[in-house]
Amino acid sequence: MPAQIATAPSARPGDSMVAQTGPGYADLADMVLSAPVIADVTIRSAAAIKGAEAAGVAPGHQRFYIEADVGTLIRGAGGLPARVGYLFDAATDARGRAPKLKKMRVLIYARRVPNAADQLQLVAPDAQLPWMPDTEQRSRTIARDALSANAPPVITGVGNAFYVPGSLPGEGETQIFLTTANNRPVSLSVLRRPGEERRYAVALSEIVDESAAPPARDTLLWYRLACALPESLPDRSTASLAPENAQAAREDYRFVLQKLGPCGRERQMPTESN
Repeated sequence: MPAQIATAPSARPGDSMVAQTGPGYADLADMVLSAPVIADVTIRSAAAIKGAEAAGVAPGHQRFYIEADVGTLIRGAGGLPARVGYLFDAATDARGRAPKLKKMRVLIYARRVPNAADQLQLVAPDAQLPWMPDTEQRSRTIARDALSANAPPVITGVGNAFYVPGSLPGEGETQIFLTTANNRPVSLSVLRRPGEERRYAVALSEIVDESAAPPARDTLLWYRLACALPESLPDRSTASLAPENAQAAREDYRFVLQKLGPCGRERQMPTESN
């Protein structure tokens, strides 16, 4: 299904990029991680499509067949031809006029069309963004981090949680094990000390050592956690704990969520169907 995307005018030479902002980290990561192909392209032509071939276009949109010259391939095994084509449903203005797409420089997040080397399909309705240096650099960083050997795995849920009280009042430690798509170990640990603020860390191995630390915001590990963890610790995670220990584990889990902060996703998570 063609993408339905709102467009923005391309920047003119000399325009300041300072006032322009791209999507938040979570929204950008959603697109980067779902896109086998990411490219910096300049739209060469935009042919309006009408009639039966425009069936299904959302109200307030106009369908175009875009031909674009590939400037830089940011991600894409096997490369791309110098020119690619894709369908694009552009938002129209209050008068029903479509934007001027020709010569726009954009970033596209796409998948290949089988048996058509020069044809692409955008991975989501909004998977075309006005080109900006910051957006391109952040896209490159996310793609690089996702392909690294020690990339954090996809979090699929929360496993067992344990709380061990210390010898002093107010002392204790919680450990919460997470489930992942590739069964790699990920755990959260929260340390309580009398008179000190609670501290938490994330471990990506079986052993929690002194090198474990909280993830920095707007990193792939932060995204994996902040956008995937449930709002509360599941009851099954603390089923084997004494009531007071289960309560402490739930409090520590809420503490971790508070420190992570909200995911900040503002767009629909892309799927094969949307």
